Amino acid sequence: MGNDKQTDIPLLPLRGVVVYPSQVMHLDVGRDQSVKALEEAMMRDHHILLATQRETSLDTPSKDDVYKTGTVAHIKQMVNLPNGTRRILVEGLNRAEVQGFTNEDEFFVVSYENLEEEHGETVEEQAMMRMLMEDFQEFTKVSKKLNQETFDSVKDIEDPGHLADIISSHLSLKIQHKQRVLEIVHVPERIDYIMQLITNEKEVLSMEKKIGQRVKHSMERTQREYYLREQLKAIQKELGEKDGKTGEVAELKEKIEQADMPERIENVAYKELDRYEKVPQSSAESSVIRNYIEWLVSLPWTDETTDNLEINRAERILNEDHYGLDQVKERVLEYLSVQKLTDSLKGPILCLVGPPGVGKTSLAKSVARAIGRNFVRASLGGVRDEAEIRGHRRTYVGAMPGRVIQGMKKAETINPVFLLDEIDKMASDFRGDPSSAMLEVLDPEQNHSYSDHFIEEPYDLSKVMFIATANNLSTIPGPLLDRMEVITIAGYTELEKLHISKQHLIPRQLKENGLSKGQLQIRDDAILKLIRMYTREAGVRNLERQFASICRKAAKIIVSSEQKRVVITEKRLEELLGKPRFRYGQAETDHQIGAATGLAYTQAGGDTLSIEVSLSKGTGKLTLTGKLGDVMKESAKAAFSYIRSRTDELKIEPDFHEKYDVHIHVPEGATPKDGPSAGITMATALVSALTNRPVRKEVGMTGEITLRGRVLPIGGLKEKSLSAHRAGLTTILMPAENEKDLEEIPDSIKEDLNFVKVKHLDEVLDQALLPPNEDE
Repeated sequence: MGNDKQTDIPLLPLRGVVVYPSQVMHLDVGRDQSVKALEEAMMRDHHILLATQRETSLDTPSKDDVYKTGTVAHIKQMVNLPNGTRRILVEGLNRAEVQGFTNEDEFFVVSYENLEEEHGETVEEQAMMRMLMEDFQEFTKVSKKLNQETFDSVKDIEDPGHLADIISSHLSLKIQHKQRVLEIVHVPERIDYIMQLITNEKEVLSMEKKIGQRVKHSMERTQREYYLREQLKAIQKELGEKDGKTGEVAELKEKIEQADMPERIENVAYKELDRYEKVPQSSAESSVIRNYIEWLVSLPWTDETTDNLEINRAERILNEDHYGLDQVKERVLEYLSVQKLTDSLKGPILCLVGPPGVGKTSLAKSVARAIGRNFVRASLGGVRDEAEIRGHRRTYVGAMPGRVIQGMKKAETINPVFLLDEIDKMASDFRGDPSSAMLEVLDPEQNHSYSDHFIEEPYDLSKVMFIATANNLSTIPGPLLDRMEVITIAGYTELEKLHISKQHLIPRQLKENGLSKGQLQIRDDAILKLIRMYTREAGVRNLERQFASICRKAAKIIVSSEQKRVVITEKRLEELLGKPRFRYGQAETDHQIGAATGLAYTQAGGDTLSIEVSLSKGTGKLTLTGKLGDVMKESAKAAFSYIRSRTDELKIEPDFHEKYDVHIHVPEGATPKDGPSAGITMATALVSALTNRPVRKEVGMTGEITLRGRVLPIGGLKEKSLSAHRAGLTTILMPAENEKDLEEIPDSIKEDLNFVKVKHLDEVLDQALLPPNEDE
């Protein structure tokens, strides 16, 4: 190995180049550190150690950034260039290994040890030289950078180590490989290593050639297609067909590229585009294919809005837009909270059920605004054809996707709030059952790959927040209802309507009718009278119409007279809107015999219902009037049968059913009435008439009755309580099993009403009936 340790030689770090012994090379030196090392070498004996940097990008390398094996070189010539750089001509002398750094301040000075070459057997080296020359000659034939002249310049070199170094300098190798050649002092090992590198380079060149040929072939094919298309354009021009399909195909291709579709859908689109190109333009199929491609590129496949998961902000927006409706707001905020924690929640499927005008549709818009999603609405009222939901098959020109896919196109994102309005109004006929088609749309386990007959490819609906609205749950098929989370919006109390009027309805109508708050003022007592005597509804739609009417009349007064401000009081209300349209439900003023007050639940919310019983001499005939439904008639018969079985306990003549005809009447005969909850009211009115005991005027009641006198639970307790409160009743008799529903009733109502829970008709009679002939 090495001998004679040397000291104090300047070191010049090289970037991206390795200099071998016996190699003559020009180098440009510009860095301050390198220039100072060069000047030091020139002042000494023109010898310098050339070592390569590990990282080419470093401007000021440290001693650890330079390889320890380098070449001692002689500086044969140095020229100063105009830009301040020094150009030197160096000749490599021998390999050397850095032993230590004696100066690291302004430039490197090192101590080093010369590395002597180690030779193998002469015959082995001669054989390896010959193989190396053959490999190199083959390589110069396939390489673009080397030629025969390069080979000629090295073929006369007889020293095997020198030959290996020079061939290495001609190869385009990575710095690590060139440095490795410099570090190998054993000549046969060095030759073997270079032969491996040449073999590897030949394989790379061969692969490059194959790729080049493939690209050339592809370009030739593209040029041929371009030439044929140009010919086709010329033919179409001669035939008078302006542009033909070429322009359309290019336009559709560009749309497909920009649509950001999944790879599977993109392949389908390109396949259809190929078909479109080949089908004659006059063919009907041509327009069907084009329509299909247009739909594919216009649907959102990956675009989505980022949910705004600020819970406090969402709650503020929901409260701004709607007063009350706490249950729905709570559900939306729960969804956002879980989404914030998991970031992978499927969109919920909610169904808002309630009477018209309670704000179901506008609430869905508000939800979209609160969470920052796009909003889209599809009205399902009157939809009878399954194809309206699932889409038409592409067998004719007018084929279209279904309402769901159309909605997604309008939404422009894959995670909108999608409102399915009036889902209970879907019907079915010979064209299919659209509600069955909705089963896949509204199933979280299936809708990630929803299949539309027109699109055919699976479409992901799992990120959509579906909100359905309905007035009546009974018309929604069971399997469909099972897929939705039902939230009931019962209607508003008078107090809630008052707040809604002041916060939302009146400001909106003032704005729409060009009035300011200073020009029109509606007092609270006038608003309450308007709610009670001019509207009868669970929602506020008709109420808003009345406010619109008041605003119009106020505008006329302001424009036609000098009056600048209109104040609406109870008295002024009658002047503007006329006499009240509804009788404000009031309790009886006296205790009545044979008349009991029931509580009813109608589409317009709760209402009080007076049930009257009249006895007359006869043969026991039971007459029911008042446009009653079958269930209500059955309740009356059940009450009648129960009373017949309990004549002794109730102190009624045992043969009353043979002496008297019984007539049960429910006033407001023009209004259809049905349901089991009037059972105990009918029974109480019957017992009152038969025992001559008055019914307490302040008592209202609701509950279904059985033949054994048990009181069964009913629905709509909240709405019925509101109507009882409005009517001035103070005691409500309710089934004991409905105790859980008391939570839904506003505290302001519960404070004024005494709720009595009953399990049997005997308890009802004890509470509702006075002793015979007892005064108030």
